[in-house]
Amino acid sequence: MMPTVKEKIIQLKKDKNAVILAHYYQEPDIQEIADYVGDSLGLSQEAAKVDAAIILFAGVHFMAETAKILNPNKKVILPDLNAGCSLADSCPTAIFKKFIEAHPDHIVITYINCSAEIKALSHLVCTSSNAEKIVNSVPTNIPIIYFTPSFLRKYSKILLASSSANP
Repeated sequence: MMPTVKEKIIQLKKDKNAVILAHYYQEPDIQEIADYVGDSLGLSQEAAKVDAAIILFAGVHFMAETAKILNPNKKVILPDLNAGCSLADSCPTAIFKKFIEAHPDHIVITYINCSAEIKALSHLVCTSSNAEKIVNSVPTNIPIIYFTPSFLRKYSKILLASSSANP
């Protein structure tokens, strides 16, 4: 009897020393063969612990980039190169860089749903579950640039650079 596609993938994971990390929004068939299913934070935390040589990331660009940042010596594969995130895509690096250069005395905090280039321009990166803690960790006398989706703005004592406010 011929092995099923699922069986072939499971065997290929073993043969290649690979893991599959999948976001919650993936199809149930993908989630079923994944080694870990979670949100952006959970996937980042799991990526940091991976022992396998290959990480196949069933998610979007910024998630795979984050896995690569956390695992520079591992191969990270993103099966769909067109898998994007509207928030990450809404912040062009050149515009953001110009914005933060105009405010050199600010600490830059960005939401995890951003490109590796934006993360590299940031002092801190947060998620929805730790945004308040991260923002509150900055001394009150230091101004903050905070790139974040609008629903996280309630934590803002800061200068905002967001997808709905042109930096």
